[in-house]
Amino acid sequence: MRPGTLYLVPVPLHEGGVDSIPEGTKAVLAGLRVLIAERAKTARQWLKALCPRVALPEVTVFELDKHRPDLVEDEWLAPALAGQDIGLMSEAGCPGVADPGARVVARAMQLGIPVQALTGPSAILLALMGSGMGGQSFAFQGYLGAKKPDLERDLRNLERSARQQGQTQVFIETPYRNAALLETALRVLMPDTRLGIAAGLGGPDALQLTRSVAAWRKAGVPALDKVPAVFLLGPP
Repeated sequence: MRPGTLYLVPVPLHEGGVDSIPEGTKAVLAGLRVLIAERAKTARQWLKALCPRVALPEVTVFELDKHRPDLVEDEWLAPALAGQDIGLMSEAGCPGVADPGARVVARAMQLGIPVQALTGPSAILLALMGSGMGGQSFAFQGYLGAKKPDLERDLRNLERSARQQGQTQVFIETPYRNAALLETALRVLMPDTRLGIAAGLGGPDALQLTRSVAAWRKAGVPALDKVPAVFLLGPP
């Protein structure tokens, strides 16, 4: 028997962003009856919003274990081995990108299950596109150090890489720490380093703006305490 396919299903970046998901992606999602997700509750909410005709009780959702980040239960992938198409869904944006779903994809490939990524929004790519910085060479760094000395070190290292390699450095932070990150960045980075902020992407109040550190110091930074954001560093 040929295995089913593991579809990587992007979801909107904002609760009102249903239209950001292409019809083709919605059509594939509507046909899936097994999903793997970070949180079953969120997955069912997105499924209801994107595919309102699907009967939710008919859909099985397996949850990733946040306390055991390397765990992948073969039970989750068993339906695909039996020939049924299944889906991997992120909390927001694209599965496997700044997302724990990558380990599910790796295990599926080990088991010979075909994998197909579907089209949808990625906050990281949208932030890069709207930054005005170089998109030919960039690196996504994930989360930087949470403690102030570690954060200062990480920011200086990224600034050095941006200047020496001409490479845009992209990173994220937990929303409640955005203010602390920006305060530290404006304090330790060189005045002519470019700092991009992309916040609330996919929502009605989305912000995308790149300025030099000196210009941010003069103008002030936006309040982002509860807003998902992507940050970028680039050379002058």
